[in-house]
Amino acid sequence: MRRVAGSMDSQGEHRADYFRRSNLFVMVAILVGLSYHGWAVFSTSTIPYDLLGPLGTFTKYLVENHKTLLNIGYLITWLIHIGEALYALKLCKMKGITDPSTQRLWLVQTFFFGIGSLYFLLTYNPRKKSW
Repeated sequence: MRRVAGSMDSQGEHRADYFRRSNLFVMVAILVGLSYHGWAVFSTSTIPYDLLGPLGTFTKYLVENHKTLLNIGYLITWLIHIGEALYALKLCKMKGITDPSTQRLWLVQTFFFGIGSLYFLLTYNPRKKSW
């Protein structure tokens, strides 16, 4: 198992600066998906539907027949990401991650990459001090 920077100190107790970057593949997949969805919402006339194969055909169908649903879906996606980011901030406090810059890292990463980032914070289990 690889050691995560900032996860535990030498005595095995939790640290206030635990942060783990999301998997690069997940980050790229989410970025591409959100970008494509935004492209379909804001600049439909510039999408080369014919060059995208089945994805282009499906996108063209959604744009022509379900534009309102596409727009609402885009808004809901970002509202969910905002909610996940705020929850990440709450989780930081609950799990003893008190360093403000680390909390900001979790907030920003979770805002952009959602559950791909939040997963690592959800599964982080700081050891409690044993007296």
